[in-house]
Amino acid sequence: MAVGPPFTDVEIRKSPSGFYEGYSLPIALISKLSMALLVIWALFWPANANGVLGSVNSTLLLGFNGFYIIIVGFFAVFLFVLAILPQTGRRLMGRPGEAPEFSTFSWFSMMFGAGLGVGLMVFATAEPLGLWGSNPLTVGGQVKANSPEALTSAYRYTFLHYGLHAWSIYVVTGLSLAYYAYTRDMPLTIRSALTPLFGRFVNGPFGHLVDVLGVVATILGVSVTIGFGVSQFIDGMYAITGMDWLMNLTGKVPKPSTTGLIAGLVVIMGLSIISAVSGVGRGVKYLSNLNLVLSLILLLVFAIFGSFMFAMTTYATALMDYLLHFLQLSFGPYGPQSSEAFAAALPAEAKPLAAKLYTGATNAWGSLAGFQKGLTGDAAALSPKIQEAAYAAGTQGRQFGWQSGWTTFYWAWWIAFSPFVGLFLARISKGRTVREFIVGCVFAPTLVCFAWMAILGGTAIDLELTGDAKGTIIAASNTAKLFVTLGHMISGSFLSAITIMCVVLSLTFLVTSADSGILVMNTIMSGGEQETGVKHRIVWGVILTLVIGTLLVAGNAKAGADPMNALKSAMIIGALPFTMVMGLMCLSLIKALYRDSLRDKDGATASAQPAE
Repeated sequence: MAVGPPFTDVEIRKSPSGFYEGYSLPIALISKLSMALLVIWALFWPANANGVLGSVNSTLLLGFNGFYIIIVGFFAVFLFVLAILPQTGRRLMGRPGEAPEFSTFSWFSMMFGAGLGVGLMVFATAEPLGLWGSNPLTVGGQVKANSPEALTSAYRYTFLHYGLHAWSIYVVTGLSLAYYAYTRDMPLTIRSALTPLFGRFVNGPFGHLVDVLGVVATILGVSVTIGFGVSQFIDGMYAITGMDWLMNLTGKVPKPSTTGLIAGLVVIMGLSIISAVSGVGRGVKYLSNLNLVLSLILLLVFAIFGSFMFAMTTYATALMDYLLHFLQLSFGPYGPQSSEAFAAALPAEAKPLAAKLYTGATNAWGSLAGFQKGLTGDAAALSPKIQEAAYAAGTQGRQFGWQSGWTTFYWAWWIAFSPFVGLFLARISKGRTVREFIVGCVFAPTLVCFAWMAILGGTAIDLELTGDAKGTIIAASNTAKLFVTLGHMISGSFLSAITIMCVVLSLTFLVTSADSGILVMNTIMSGGEQETGVKHRIVWGVILTLVIGTLLVAGNAKAGADPMNALKSAMIIGALPFTMVMGLMCLSLIKALYRDSLRDKDGATASAQPAE
């Protein structure tokens, strides 16, 4: 029996006139209302917002940590299979013979800048250094933190967080959107990716809900990215100008002040709105090309003046280690450890004190020395051997806490970022084959990210291993580690010039991310239109600024707190529903590719069949 043509009749009702002319009112109003409520809550009750978001986030992680880990592993394997199968890999996302819209250089530049640009600038040194001191092997007591033996495991998880899994998250969304938009002439919006499963059902409230989830996830994912980037931008401005008002100098480590963060945010978002108004073909394209050129210059500086040989040796060994552990990293979630399970694992002498020992022993960010130092009363009177055994009894809890607080945070971040990056990748990838899209958007940028992390992060670690840095890089805040590392590599006017270049690079990466996010949100709300009204780009730029600003203030409501806390909690909460949408996207794409292959075999006889 012949297979009928696919269902492509997606109808998104748009306002015929007025301010929202050409836009879907349900999507626009629900998205704006939800963000307005979040802004009002964070603005007038910042401490309450920060506390509630943190509590909900912790509860979700207890129940969904394993779900996040396994589904992201599935995304990576799913795309690998699609790329190697001849019948799926060779499919063109466009009309037969259609050429790509952008050159390969511009395509890669825009992909790189939108996907991980800010993350690489902030975490190129912070990620390897942080994981060198804390990863599942160090918290499990298998290797000593900040030792030569911990280097391999540090890069195993660095490559996990910035490698194939991260880009697979983006490409699952991007491939789904591009395939339907360019092979079936469907709207470039989230609901189109679910038509093989739900058909006409996407034209109603369900379709609106899916698109709203995409908009909300985009706002929160972009917000976290810009939040980290603004912090690094202010660190860089302080390094250049020395203006004290930009920083909070009261703690052990200087950190950007709330005033500095808000000032930097206003500057960055103002430039982002200007760039978004200019469109993809001009502002985003030229900024992305500039980003890639400046990134290569920075990489060259580290290659010449940093620990290049150490970095390349680390790259080779870490890449092999990452590939050998790929399946375990993909499908190996840790489960939470209950107080009962912890008590059962304690030595007999410590069992009566289980309640006092539980919190410290299962704290993923606490060392054995810190655990022992924090003991009081009867617990402090236990012998060192029993204290060590009690700490070991909490290994499962520490590993779960580490994974849910680090790897799962990244997966939620990339998932929340994926409607933005995925739709943006789809927007710039017309005329590419499925295999070219997967290889170009998963494997190629992964290798670049690995080199970036190995060279910049490896240099920072080598400076600490040799004693040249004397702990100053480790002690610096995450967003300042890059500048502290540069200060140990080079000096004088050259250091000033490279620092200025890094600040410019952070700025352009931030502007690229923000303006691309603004364009994507408008594309979803306009039912897939690639050219949207200027006034709505400005409105969403202002909304994005308010969301980031109020959540930064809420996160800093408590003295000494991390201003990113509220943003991160809101993002993880917002990412969970869209994670489920992405799972449905994969099932839809499997069905679409399979039935399209049957249609190719059936040929013309399929056109007489009803749409399905």
